Amino acid sequence: MAQSHAHSDDLTRPAAHGRLQWRVVDIVVAAVLGVACGLIFVAWNSVGYAGFTAMDALTPGLGGLFAGVWFLAGPLGALIIRKPGAALMVELLAGFVSMGVGNQWGWTTMYSAFAQGLGAELVFLIFAYRKFTLLVAALAGIGAGLGAVINEFILGNWAKSVGFNVIYAGATMISGLILAGILAWVLMRALAAAGALDRFAAGREARPKA
Repeated sequence: MAQSHAHSDDLTRPAAHGRLQWRVVDIVVAAVLGVACGLIFVAWNSVGYAGFTAMDALTPGLGGLFAGVWFLAGPLGALIIRKPGAALMVELLAGFVSMGVGNQWGWTTMYSAFAQGLGAELVFLIFAYRKFTLLVAALAGIGAGLGAVINEFILGNWAKSVGFNVIYAGATMISGLILAGILAWVLMRALAAAGALDRFAAGREARPKA
């Protein structure tokens, strides 16, 4: 009986390992998503920053409502690829593209990308890379926003008022919830419905049940 049980465990381990193991197609898609999201960031660097500045002038800290688009890459990468490190990898690639094309933040873009990607990554880790629902996506967006808040607090927001930091944290996480988490889930479902994700679990889930 003990031998049978051990044999059964041996059979289940490779399947679990395979589910989390990166394939060549995962790496390629991560790169494509990173570049695509990086170009979105480039466009948002002007539009979003203008909105960020305007809202901050209205109420200091409220500019965080425009930050969520910069967090999109992490949740989207994880929702599609569903492997450990996907959120962090895609966010870092997107940040590198944004920095490489040219933005106003230079190398600090990579600090932000790391913090945002890690914030999203930890949410998927908590769910053991098994749940990719709208709720988990929304939580990942909030996690990315929290990562951004912590990073910016370390880089200088510590010197600002408590009121500013509280408003900024709330606004940034709300923005992450909507513009990173929920938006990433909607984009993932749209790509799956279009047949672009047929080689991924996200695409198979979108197929009509026979």
